[in-house]
Amino acid sequence: MSAKKTALTVLAAALLVPAMLVAPAHAAPPPSSPPAPPADGKGQPQKVPAAPAPPVSMSTVGGSLLGQPGTQVNLLPGAPALPTSLTGRSWIVADAESGEVLAAHNAHWRLPPASTMKMLFADTVLPSLPKDQVHKVTDEDMEGVGPGSSLVGVKEDHEYSVHDLWLGVFLRSGNDAVHVLSAMNGGIEKTVKDMQAHAEELQALDTHVVSPDGYDSPEQVSSAYDLTLIARSGLQKQDFREYCGTVEAKFPGLQEAGKPRDFFEIQNTNRLMTGAGGISPYKGIAGVKNGNTTMAGSTFTGAAQQGSRKLLVTVMNPGAGGANSVYEETAALFDWGFAAAGKVKPVGELVPPKGADTTSHGSPAQSHENNPSAGGAGAGGGAGTALGVAGGALAVLAGGAFVVNRRWPRGRRGRGDELV
Repeated sequence: MSAKKTALTVLAAALLVPAMLVAPAHAAPPPSSPPAPPADGKGQPQKVPAAPAPPVSMSTVGGSLLGQPGTQVNLLPGAPALPTSLTGRSWIVADAESGEVLAAHNAHWRLPPASTMKMLFADTVLPSLPKDQVHKVTDEDMEGVGPGSSLVGVKEDHEYSVHDLWLGVFLRSGNDAVHVLSAMNGGIEKTVKDMQAHAEELQALDTHVVSPDGYDSPEQVSSAYDLTLIARSGLQKQDFREYCGTVEAKFPGLQEAGKPRDFFEIQNTNRLMTGAGGISPYKGIAGVKNGNTTMAGSTFTGAAQQGSRKLLVTVMNPGAGGANSVYEETAALFDWGFAAAGKVKPVGELVPPKGADTTSHGSPAQSHENNPSAGGAGAGGGAGTALGVAGGALAVLAGGAFVVNRRWPRGRRGRGDELV
C-alpha cells in the first residue's frame, strides 16, 4: 500500500448560542399518507404493526413547542413547504450559529441513539487525552465490547496513538477504539459517569448513558434535540471537527518484530460525506456522526454549510426501508433549511450549557427525569473561543475557510419558558 498522507477534511464549525426573540408557531399538517401495504397474496392488504406513538408530554428545554408531539414549524410567506417524504420518528433542523430551531418533529422523544452517542463520548473525553499519547492495548481494555459491534481493528498487545484511536471512533465507529480510550480515561464506569455529567452540563437532559459506544441497552436513550446540542458543543473543538471531517485515513495494522508496521485504509461511514452506497456527497457537509443498531434503527446528526448559513440536522429512526433513508431524509431537511433561511419563525432554540455566562436573566433548565443523575466531572464544556479553520482536501464539500465570532445570549431560558 503506498504511503500517502491521511486525507482529512477539516471542517469549520465554530458555533454560537442563540440570542433572539422567537414568535409562537403552529404544528404543521402531517405529511401525505403512506402507500397502502402490499397484498398478502389473497388480495387483502397485509396488516402492518402500528408505529409507537411519541409521548404526549416531553421535555420543554429550548421552548414549550419542542415538548409537543408532531411537527412544529412556522412558515412565513414565501417559505418552502417541508418535505412530504419524511418518516423519521424524530428530527430537528437548527441554525448552528444562532441556535434557532427552524423546524422539529418530536424533538424531545427519548429514543435509542446508536453510535451517535459517540459524539458525547468524544466531546467528553477528547480534551483530556493528548493526541500524541501512545498506549499498548491489553486484554482488559477490550473487555465488554458487545457482540456484533462495529470495529476498526484494534489488536491486543499493539500500540496505538490517541490520534489513531479517535480516527477509528469517528471513521469506522469502532467500539474497540472506544473501549481502549475509555480504559485510558479511567475505565468504562468512570467514562459513563463523565459522559452523563457532561450531558447534564450541556442541558442534554433527555440523555441517559449506559455505554460509551452507544451499544444497545433498553435504558440508553437520547433525543434529536440532545444529539444536536452535543454535536454543536463538539464542533466547537478543533480536534473534534478534524476527526468528524476526515474522509479517509490510514490505520495501524499488524506490528511484527523486525518489520515495518502495516497500515490499512479506513473510510468514513458517513455516506453524505463519502458518497458511498449510491448517495451523492452533500454540498458543504461537515460530518458529524451516524449510527445503526437493532433497537435504534438508523440515526444521524449532520452539519453543513452553504454560503454563510450553517445548519445542524438530526434524524432518528426513519420508518422508510433501506440503508440510505436516514441520509436521504437528512439531505432533504438540509435542502429545506437552506431554502427556508429567513422565511420561518423559530419554534425553539438550542440552549447554552449551564455553566455559560448568560447573566442572571433566567435559570438553568431542569430535567424531566425522575431518576437522579450520575455523578462525575464532565470534560470540555460548551463555552470556548471562536475558531477559524480552513477547509481541507475536499473543500468543495467543506465550505472553505471562515471565522465566526461566538456570543452567548443575554439570558438563559429554562424548562417550560415560553418563546414569545
